[in-house]
Amino acid sequence: MDAIPPGPGWTLLPQGERCLVVAFGERLDPATGRRCLAAAERLRAARLPGVTDVVPSFAAVALHWRPQTGAAGPAELAGRVRAVLADGIPDSPRQGRDVEIPVCYGGAHGPDLDDAARACGLAPDELVALHGAPGAMVFMLGFAPGLPYIGVHDARLGLPRRDTPRTAVAAGSVAIANRQTVIYPARLPGGWHVIGATPLALFDPLRDPPARLEPGDRVRFVPIGEREFAGLREASTGAAARPAQASRAACAGRAAAPATTRHASAPTPAGDAGARR
Repeated sequence: MDAIPPGPGWTLLPQGERCLVVAFGERLDPATGRRCLAAAERLRAARLPGVTDVVPSFAAVALHWRPQTGAAGPAELAGRVRAVLADGIPDSPRQGRDVEIPVCYGGAHGPDLDDAARACGLAPDELVALHGAPGAMVFMLGFAPGLPYIGVHDARLGLPRRDTPRTAVAAGSVAIANRQTVIYPARLPGGWHVIGATPLALFDPLRDPPARLEPGDRVRFVPIGEREFAGLREASTGAAARPAQASRAACAGRAAAPATTRHASAPTPAGDAGARR
């Protein structure tokens, strides 16, 4: 693919044969993040032929596309992207939410808090205070469903990732590295410094939307104690269980229905019954 001329404040970069990236530089800050979100929104609305997904990140937007009959080729797709963004990228009309995330810091929930504070030249309480300062934003979701990348924190929280990643990090763990925070929505491997945990469920496929946080949300971390953590965890688990129980009951009802009607109607093919389950 030939070189693509840049637009005002952005460049187009082909990534393999099925991805085109709109890059807004390398600066990690909320203004760049919001510009990526606005560009992604505009590109989604354009419904470009062949494009299967539009994914914003810290400083770029990726357009995944599938070559097919009647769809744009790489050069044509690049031209259409330029046309969509030619008039500039206005701020998105969709405003992010202000969200508080309760966190129980240190102890069993945050085994790396003391070491991380020492590496930053801070006392643990100072690290917690900096981590809870306002101004953090969800830049993107990635790595696992519902896992948010949140930043940008104070420069003093710029420690690199752990030398040795863990093979398993508990769900709800709050971890920092490179002036950013991630919250693990499930038990996952990870190489960030775990400084605490939230009792809230970050991802629930039965919830709408399933992810608790969305790109553009403004996040503030609020310290809580062990007792409050346990209470919120119990409430969160109970709330998640109720829709699951209702869904199982509905599925059971649908599975039982054919057995009561087959005697009064034509036999139901086994394949159809399996599809309902």
